[in-house]
Amino acid sequence: MPERHPFIVRTTSADETEALGRTLGTLVAPGDVVALSGELGAGKTVLVRGIVSGAGSMAHVASPTFTLIREYPGFVSLFHADLYRLDSADQLDDIGLDEIFERGGIVLIEWAERAGPYLPPAHLWISITFGPGEDERELHFTARGPRYEEILTRLAAQREDRR
Repeated sequence: MPERHPFIVRTTSADETEALGRTLGTLVAPGDVVALSGELGAGKTVLVRGIVSGAGSMAHVASPTFTLIREYPGFVSLFHADLYRLDSADQLDDIGLDEIFERGGIVLIEWAERAGPYLPPAHLWISITFGPGEDERELHFTARGPRYEEILTRLAAQREDRR
């Protein structure tokens, strides 16, 4: 699937990363898949917390590291998967990752590089890296599919409007 060149956002605090997630949360819809990648502590769960809030859920967001998949209620179901503890792709069958795609909610996947063939070809890929300052992050958004190009176009426009 063709990829759009990355849209890059730099944040200077966890609050700013979460606020970016809230904005993104207003743009995602049922059936959308957001794949997150980044080192431990880069801010994947912080961004997810914002997305969940922006999508209308009041649920407390915590890393689902030990439960692997959490569902958050709201106007739409949100599924939050953390694949950090997976040892092999075979375990994806056991946790039911393929089933959550079929449920029609918004799917947020941390450590998405471990999803392998389970990750739908069309999705929004977000890679988070550490910046030079302690709380600085660089988020690289890559649209994989027209729906996600639309989301990035709208996200860029909203960020521009706030300046």
